[in-house]
Amino acid sequence: MTDWLALCRAAVDDVRGVLLELPGRSEREPVVGRGMGGDETTAIDAAAERVILARFDGLDVTIVSEEAGVRGDGKTYVVVDPIDGSLNAKRGIGFFSLSIAVASGPAMGDVDFGFVHDFGTGEEWTATRGEGARLNGALLEGQLPKDEIEILSFEATRTAAVAEKAAAVVDLAYRLRIMGSLALSLCHLAAGRVDAVCSLKPARAVDIAAAQLLVLERGLAIDLFEAQPFETAPLDLEGRSRVVAAGTPELCRKLASALSA
Repeated sequence: MTDWLALCRAAVDDVRGVLLELPGRSEREPVVGRGMGGDETTAIDAAAERVILARFDGLDVTIVSEEAGVRGDGKTYVVVDPIDGSLNAKRGIGFFSLSIAVASGPAMGDVDFGFVHDFGTGEEWTATRGEGARLNGALLEGQLPKDEIEILSFEATRTAAVAEKAAAVVDLAYRLRIMGSLALSLCHLAAGRVDAVCSLKPARAVDIAAAQLLVLERGLAIDLFEAQPFETAPLDLEGRSRVVAAGTPELCRKLASALSA
């Protein structure tokens, strides 16, 4: 039986090695190609993915990764974002993560294990279906997001999108945070550090597959409101819908309505 947690932790060490080999912006940000997801592939993205794919090489799995696309034909799906928050990583801002989800099938509802490592704080976020969400090995308990949104985290943000949508959430949220890693923002929601999260462009499975399990294991709500139902969302590289997440389905509906106005 595969020890997924041990494999994920080993992958973190692999990416740490990449960060040491590519210490600064000049080494990390050169564009070396274009990933299967359509985005430009930078040196740090390519190097991080290369060492992670090597770590999972030989396993009977289907790998879904941001740059390489879909590889293999195993019944177990491993969904990888080697650097979630790559712009932060390229610029030396300590808010980016490795995100890995393990699923028994090809849909979001099949995800059984989620792992997110924050390279800024060193925090390890994990969730196992039916067994709760954990931070650094300790079960996440206690503080949940507030019933009213004091802090809303915007992700996938370009200036024009923020300018367009910030006004729409004035009556819903008191303050905005724009931090640059959707996976980590969802983890912070699970810990009650923020009260809601939304993306301003369609989210892909590699962005959310791991962290969404932490949200659900905490009894919170998350939705791809433009491509429901959430649990049938394919584990692939296509962005079909923006994502909203909050303490309750009602708050998610309000956010979706505001973003759609």
